[in-house]
Amino acid sequence: MSYIPFPDISPELFSIELFGMTFALRWYALAYIAGLVIGWRLVLRMIRAERLWTFGPPMTEDQLERLLSWVILGVILGGRLGFVLFYQPAHYLTHPLDILKVWEGGMSFHGGFLGVMTALVAFCLKERISILPVADLLAAATPPGLFLGRIANFINAELWGRPTTLPWGVAFPGEAAQNCPGIEGICARHPSQLYEAGLEGILLFTVLSLLVWRRGWLHWPGSVSGMFLAGYGATRFLVEFVRQPDAQFVSAGNPLGLAWQISGYGLTMGQILSLPMILLGLYLVLRSRRAA
Repeated sequence: MSYIPFPDISPELFSIELFGMTFALRWYALAYIAGLVIGWRLVLRMIRAERLWTFGPPMTEDQLERLLSWVILGVILGGRLGFVLFYQPAHYLTHPLDILKVWEGGMSFHGGFLGVMTALVAFCLKERISILPVADLLAAATPPGLFLGRIANFINAELWGRPTTLPWGVAFPGEAAQNCPGIEGICARHPSQLYEAGLEGILLFTVLSLLVWRRGWLHWPGSVSGMFLAGYGATRFLVEFVRQPDAQFVSAGNPLGLAWQISGYGLTMGQILSLPMILLGLYLVLRSRRAA
């Protein structure tokens, strides 16, 4: 069987020791920082492009700088609490102090999304600015961060896919090298992190950029946000078919396990959480286009 050996990349970019303590910069943390900086610059560029707006941008550059702080808080708190509530509620209910151990991993995109939406609504109400145009700006600037985050997932050898005999299967180390039913020898798996990087990051960013800069979709509030929600939800739903379900959802007796069956497939938690995004996204696109 042909496969691709997992590249020997350290999860840590570098580490230093100060006062007897070790501080490390991990690729995952760098992905969050770079994604936020890139997103901020993209939003700033759109605000400055007057031709993209019918009555001018929805907020000033000073407001954008203040919004960035709210978004950072929403991403971190929402991502962590989403993982706790959606994926391992039983564990964290009995070990509540583990919620604070963010350095051990465990962030949820859907939780981060809800956190950012909460921060966005609160900020817009406080500043008395329209919510949908600002949401469109954030939606158009999010895919680069998703791309970097999925690349970091791959470097960390986490969130890998189901076993496969396809030639581009990757032989991940650790737990992923075990439990490949029906496959003899090396256990290769779908590099689902790279699938998501290509779909959620590159493809979705390309589509949204064309709609913003070539089709003028920022003239119709809610349309870009809707396309982002529908696009992300659809691509995540598809990749989940080849992504290894979280262990806690395939254990016997788990009430949040693969309980729903569609044509022999169980809906994973990622698919269940993506369905409302797809429906809401389609609604926003249709609503905005009708208003046009």
